[in-house]
Amino acid sequence: MDTTSDTVAEQDQQPRAEAKPAGPGFGGVDFPWYGLDDAWTGRRWYGTTGTSPDGRTVDYGFLGHGDEPVRSYLAQDPAEGRRFAVVVTVARREARRLENGTGMLEATSVSAAAWLAGSGLLTATEHAPMERSLRQDWLDQQTALAWDLADDLDGPAWSSLTLPVNGTPQPFRYRESEYGWVLAGNADDAHLGAYGRGVSAYGLGFTVITDFTPYAG
Repeated sequence: MDTTSDTVAEQDQQPRAEAKPAGPGFGGVDFPWYGLDDAWTGRRWYGTTGTSPDGRTVDYGFLGHGDEPVRSYLAQDPAEGRRFAVVVTVARREARRLENGTGMLEATSVSAAAWLAGSGLLTATEHAPMERSLRQDWLDQQTALAWDLADDLDGPAWSSLTLPVNGTPQPFRYRESEYGWVLAGNADDAHLGAYGRGVSAYGLGFTVITDFTPYAG
């Protein structure tokens, strides 16, 4: 009896789990979502998405890997003990007029991905306990600094880092701070950013996500 063939035949008859489509806010967009590639074997989770000012078009979003950052500024669980890497995908869009005719939107850029990553890292950084107004002042100051840095990707605050995107090495701009790291670069069909803490950026790889099952929890 060919038991191997029988086993294979039985396995082929087993129902296969279907890949889950993108979750709320991530479906029906006109650009691909990027996350970490299969080398990442840890937890995955949905972050948030952002729309154009008129709210009609999803322009960017976050997919998380590892520990989910603390959201509350009064949280007792120290955020600095959490390990995570969050990937930011920004749609490639040319300058365009708002559909309501009230103004123009600038073209998206890798600087936008860098700023979203930098501000994302700040929101994942807690200094508890901190009085609310003091934390807001700190956050506003650091967010403005993150924008200045994102607008000067060729400046001395950034270094070069090459990481695979869909298996092909791509150049990124990279910086570290006391809060974690931020990087930004381009894919063929999107601008990419990422931020993290407790996870080395040097071993990461990015890929288009077609099966969202691992992010559904």
